[in-house]
Amino acid sequence: MKRRTFVGAAASLPAVSILSGTARAQSKEIRMIESGGASGESIQKGYIDPLFKKTGIKVVRESPSSLGKLRALVESGQTTTTLFELGSGIVLQAKKLGLIEKVDWAAVNPAPMFPEAKNEYGFGYQYFSTIMAWRKGVKEPKNFTEFFDSKAFPGKRTLPDYPHYCLPFALQATGVPIDKLFPLDVDTAFKKLNEVKKDVAVWWKAGAQPPQLMKDNEVQYAICWSGRVVNEPAIGVNFAGGKADLAFICIVKGSSAENKAAAYKLFHEMSLPENQAKAAEVISYTGPSPELDALLPKDKLWQYPTSKQNKAVQYFENAEWWAENGEAVNKKWEAFKLSL
Repeated sequence: MKRRTFVGAAASLPAVSILSGTARAQSKEIRMIESGGASGESIQKGYIDPLFKKTGIKVVRESPSSLGKLRALVESGQTTTTLFELGSGIVLQAKKLGLIEKVDWAAVNPAPMFPEAKNEYGFGYQYFSTIMAWRKGVKEPKNFTEFFDSKAFPGKRTLPDYPHYCLPFALQATGVPIDKLFPLDVDTAFKKLNEVKKDVAVWWKAGAQPPQLMKDNEVQYAICWSGRVVNEPAIGVNFAGGKADLAFICIVKGSSAENKAAAYKLFHEMSLPENQAKAAEVISYTGPSPELDALLPKDKLWQYPTSKQNKAVQYFENAEWWAENGEAVNKKWEAFKLSL
């Protein structure tokens, strides 16, 4: 999952010699490739900074992340990047392709977590939504049929350059309800995209792009991550028909035992509700602690993907379907992009 088109700012914390306190040696510094932008900043504030204060372990962040980049890292035999952020469907693909390693949950020793976040191959650290948004002042769509109707809702669009974030919305535009999206009718979804591609000004790769494009009036409508736009006064949003999902941090295949030991220390910090509340101050996404809601501001609960009012009108990602079909769909997506 990429959310930036350029390398994000790395954490600039001084390296400190550490002792693990256990028989297992751990690294002084590990590298993480994450999705960038405010999401990456939330990882820094909520988890990396507390980890450094407690242990002296330095985590250097880079972005953006994508399955292709992960694949290239593993196939090149690199050993410098230990942690990699992936969406739920991509985790299963990465597992199938042998790109990530199992998590040693005993080594993590996490605080209580929602079960779906405690994955055999990744730490589900952040619930997020992909939704429709628009520059305030334009006609406001109530569903994705209206969103893709550029005659009734004139203006330029920006859509995600990722099939798993784009195709289900295109299918909704043909009238398919959210509880009937899967198995995904890929051909019908691509047919709809071919009809509307003339109205798409930007196929974005970085999550920071859609809000900036709307604020600059380069586009008037966007499909984007909710946390990037819910606090923007010049942007309107609608969670109806949106996709709720869970982002994972995974261990890159071939990582050293020392790097993995340090990574598990970070995972422990990510399980603590007080740290998740710090992360939510940066971006309106929620962590996997069952105890988190009590630590969040009540007047902002409407912004979060898992709040009752938003959860009820969204669909949840079908990770299993994407694991089985993702490779074939990605090939069709690349062919579609060549037609633009």
